Amino acid sequence: MSVVRDLRVLLRLRDFRRLLTLRLLSQGADGVYQVALATYVVFSPEKQTSPAAIASAMAVLLLPYSLVGPFAGVLLDRWRRRQVFLYGNLLRVLLASATAALMLSHAPDWLFYTSALCVTAVNRFVLSGLSAALPRVVDAERLVMANSLSPTAGTLAATLGGGLAFGVRLIADDSDAAVVLIGALLYLCAALASLRMDAQLLGPDPELIQPRLGAAVTGTARDLAAGVRHLASRPPAARTLAAMTVMRFCYGALLVMVLMLCRYAWSSTESEGLALLGLAMGVSGAGFFVAAVITPAAVGRFGAAGWIVLCAGTASVLELALGLTFEPAPIVVAAFVLGLTTQAAKIATDTVVQSSIDDGFRGRIFSVYDVLVNVSFVGAAGVAALMLPPDGRSVPLVVLVSVLYGATALTLRGQRRFT
Repeated sequence: MSVVRDLRVLLRLRDFRRLLTLRLLSQGADGVYQVALATYVVFSPEKQTSPAAIASAMAVLLLPYSLVGPFAGVLLDRWRRRQVFLYGNLLRVLLASATAALMLSHAPDWLFYTSALCVTAVNRFVLSGLSAALPRVVDAERLVMANSLSPTAGTLAATLGGGLAFGVRLIADDSDAAVVLIGALLYLCAALASLRMDAQLLGPDPELIQPRLGAAVTGTARDLAAGVRHLASRPPAARTLAAMTVMRFCYGALLVMVLMLCRYAWSSTESEGLALLGLAMGVSGAGFFVAAVITPAAVGRFGAAGWIVLCAGTASVLELALGLTFEPAPIVVAAFVLGLTTQAAKIATDTVVQSSIDDGFRGRIFSVYDVLVNVSFVGAAGVAALMLPPDGRSVPLVVLVSVLYGATALTLRGQRRFT
């Protein structure tokens, strides 16, 4: 099979393997940390969770990315990305440890959210940097395959990390702080893994580097404006980014719905609801894996835009058919479908952006990408909070998401020559 052959070629590339190892450790730690936060906020016995509470938590943790993201992009185009990975992960070790201490001390919610926000803010630098650095370790011919393997493997690592967190939480009650410390240990491993790569390897080019923070931040607005103009001059990248933003909105709204269904409609205890949520997330992770296997061939056949059209159209039809049952088995099947279609569309989007955007702008564009995704995710949580009843069953929300997926497919139809 050509997919297996290309995978073997990629894995023979030493620098690609090392960047992939760094991604796996970093995103595995993210999965552990994020599930620990979710279970602490949603499934703690002393907390009465509502859609509004979940939306508020998402807003606190994700909206500030809108402020951090642009600076992250500028700095990723001005700092050595290898150093960002090293110091960023070391910083997350300290911040995650502080979060665990706050959990144990039953600190006020605002202090807990502040600590969690700091950890997730650093994620913007690390994840954007990983995407921006990928073209530095593979050639242009294998960039689609690299985008299938690397981000998808990272997502699977996050899913496995989340599974580990679920398992520890189910085995030992009141263990959220211990789970966070496991995440901190994985962040430390990611920092050590970054030392295996040369500091110059991942870019940006030496003439673009500004080691002083003040010099790097000065002119942020000008640099961002230049980045937006660069993006606007690359219509394929701009269109696929817009489509991915809408699809992430849909995914976010459905995630809040599934959280509420697991917490109240399908279970009588916190542990039972947690197990159901873990099953849904695990099946969604299987969809990510399938997306990684089939997307390179699909992009070759349909083009990036054509593949996104097919993914969005499939999600529109099947999400409506399966979601309206509000029963565990069909919703779990829907989780697989949405995992597959969302990740497949992301692989295509990443490839279009990486191949269309010059290296000196990639950090900024991927940070704008992150901002769009996170703002849409929080917006979806807010919409879900307004539409969902306490048990999570909302026909209007399911219909709205189906319409949005369908509109995305129709909008991109005819743009199948994206590369």
